[in-house]
Amino acid sequence: MPRSTAPSRSNTTSGHVLHLIRTGDALTRADIGRVTGLSRPAVAARLTELMARGLVSEGAQGPSSGGRPPGRLEFNAGGGVVLTAALGISRSQIAVCDLAGHVLAHTSGSPQVEQGPSTVVPWLLDTWQELLAKAGRNADEVWGAGIGVPGTVEFATGRAASPPVLSSWGGVEIRPMVADRFPVPVLLDNDVNVMALGEHWARHRETVDDLIFVKVSTGIGAGIVSDGAILRGSLGAAGEIGHIPVHGGGGTPCRCGNTDCLEAVAGGPALLRHLAALDRDVSGIRELAALAQEGDPEAVRLVRDAGRRIGEVLSGAVNLLNPAVIVLGGDLALAYDHLVAGVREIVFQRSTALATRQLRIVPSRLEDDAGPLGCAVMVLERLLAPEAINAALARS
Repeated sequence: MPRSTAPSRSNTTSGHVLHLIRTGDALTRADIGRVTGLSRPAVAARLTELMARGLVSEGAQGPSSGGRPPGRLEFNAGGGVVLTAALGISRSQIAVCDLAGHVLAHTSGSPQVEQGPSTVVPWLLDTWQELLAKAGRNADEVWGAGIGVPGTVEFATGRAASPPVLSSWGGVEIRPMVADRFPVPVLLDNDVNVMALGEHWARHRETVDDLIFVKVSTGIGAGIVSDGAILRGSLGAAGEIGHIPVHGGGGTPCRCGNTDCLEAVAGGPALLRHLAALDRDVSGIRELAALAQEGDPEAVRLVRDAGRRIGEVLSGAVNLLNPAVIVLGGDLALAYDHLVAGVREIVFQRSTALATRQLRIVPSRLEDDAGPLGCAVMVLERLLAPEAINAALARS
């Protein structure tokens, strides 16, 4: 959830007023005046501007402190839509959301992401068009699009980096490919970053501002929320915990070119190879997780050991970042009880007492919905920022 801001009277713009209404910090005209110090005419002028653009409405009456009850101000989340796509190597989640991030239409699919944007983007555009029709909306109502892809993304440029993951996406400009169908702002980020955004948004009422989201599936990665914002690093490479070496990996090669990386040793494919060596025919990571949940001894052992490996890396992250919450997500986290047992064992053993004093390790609340919601949040925080709203109002 965007952080509450209380600008001074001299710089309280219409964009700032909209922010107060969206966050629930001001629900009536009197609230806005109290929070900002604006006069009644100044509040009215800003609300008139926002209402004319269809961003705010004044609906049901709020509680009265004497006299006529005030009208409750509401952000018009239905005034537009955003397109979201959380692309994964195994599965992808595509959605159309309103301006509050609520999903209006959703589907999942398995485009061959490894084949690159030339294959995936046309499929994605057609899927978005179908979902818009399903939601009863049209292309003119689209405000922006957010896409999450596996691997490192240069967020500022909107380009996926080259190896270790999805080399076919490296350096490709996605925005022009989308703009041919939807001429709107397009934001691209790492898939785990957008999932972290989604989980943080879902937990905003708990005021959790320091969080690490860990996705454990085909790959292993982390999205870091620090002081309420995604921590991407200087080039967008923050959170690549899957490519930190772990002890006792036996020289296992990783697709990044190094050996004994966390992902190569504890990722889903590595665990499935262990089962295959035992002549166990398991179709995928979700089936492995289901076996562990059912108490299959070998599956339980593999998942718990993967948790210990992940805990080895996370213990350093806990000491470095001091998060309040670690969220475990991804397909292997469907065997949460066994995965978290391994993670807890090492994190609480190796991290400092102060860093773990209030640390919670919890399962994802959103599961497959984290990616689409996070993509929506990524776009909305850009498009509905006070400065962006002011610029849009100036153009209208």
